[in-house]
Amino acid sequence: MLNTELGTTEYKLILISEHAKRDPHMQFTSLAHLLDEGFLKLSFNSLDKNKALGLDKVSWYDYAQNLDENLEKLVARLKRKAFRPTPARRVYIPKSDGRKRPLGISTIENKIVERAVAWILESIYENDFSDMSFGFRPRRNCHQALKKLNDLITYNPVSHIVEADIKGFFDNVSHEYMMTFLQIRIKDSSLLFLIRRFLQAGYVDDGLQVRTDEGTPQGSILSPIMANIFLHYVLDKWFENVVKKHTEFCEIVRYADDFVCVVRLQKDAERIEEALYKRFGRFGLEIHPDKSKRITFGKFELQKAAKLLTVP
Repeated sequence: MLNTELGTTEYKLILISEHAKRDPHMQFTSLAHLLDEGFLKLSFNSLDKNKALGLDKVSWYDYAQNLDENLEKLVARLKRKAFRPTPARRVYIPKSDGRKRPLGISTIENKIVERAVAWILESIYENDFSDMSFGFRPRRNCHQALKKLNDLITYNPVSHIVEADIKGFFDNVSHEYMMTFLQIRIKDSSLLFLIRRFLQAGYVDDGLQVRTDEGTPQGSILSPIMANIFLHYVLDKWFENVVKKHTEFCEIVRYADDFVCVVRLQKDAERIEEALYKRFGRFGLEIHPDKSKRITFGKFELQKAAKLLTVP
C-alpha cells in the first residue's frame, strides 16, 4: 500500500477504475468516504490559484492560510450532510456571434469538493465512455476528434453527414434523468445526495438568486463530466446499440454536446436525422432546427450539381 497522500489517493482511484473496467455492470456502494482531508487537500492543490472569486470573495490564497483547519471543518460538514454548495456567481462572456454566454463562478470550497467528486466519477466512467467521445476527457482533445472525423470520411464509404446542435444543452439537462443515469453505476446514497445538491445550488445574477431545477451550469468543474455521463446514455450507447445495427454504415464523433454522424446511404442519413429529434425529445432536449443539417457529398456530387444547373 502506498503511504503518501498523493499515492493513497491515486491508489484508491486506480482500484475504482480497475473494478469499473473489469465489470461494466458493477455498482459502487461506497464512494463518499473517499472525500477525506487528504483527498480534499490534493483537490485544493490542483486548483488554479488565480481564478475569479465566487460569492464569498475567498481566494485560493485566503483559504490556504488555515488549510488544515478549513479542510477538517469541510470534511465534518460533508460527513453529517451539512455541506450546502454556495450558489455560483453568474457572469457573461462574449461569443463570436455577438451574443453572451452565461458562466458560473464557484466558491473555493465548491471547487474543492467538485474537483474531488469529478475525479471519482472519471475513475468509473472513463472505462464506459465511447472511443468516439472526445470532449472534456483526459488525454483527449478537439484535434483528435477532427482527425477521427477525417479518417472516417477518407477511409470509409461515407456520402452523407448529419450534423446536430442540441439547443441550450447545458441549461436544459434534466436533473431527474441525470440522477437516474448516475444510479446505473452508483448506489452510494451519500454521494448521490451531494451531487443533487450541486445540481440544485443555483446562481446569483445581478443580486438575484435563482434556484436551478434543470441544467448543469457552465463553469462548474462537475459540469463537463456530468454532461458526458448524460450524453453517454442518451446518445452514445443508443447510437452504438440501436442506430448502427439498423444502417449499412454509420459512425458518430462527439465533442461534448457537439456531434457529427457520418453515413453511407441517403435513406439511413434521413432516418438518423429524424430519430435524433425523437431521441432527444424523449429526454427533454431539442435538436436546434436552424443549426442542424444534413450534408451530401462524394465523387458524384459535382456531376449531380452540373445536371441540376443544365438548362433544358
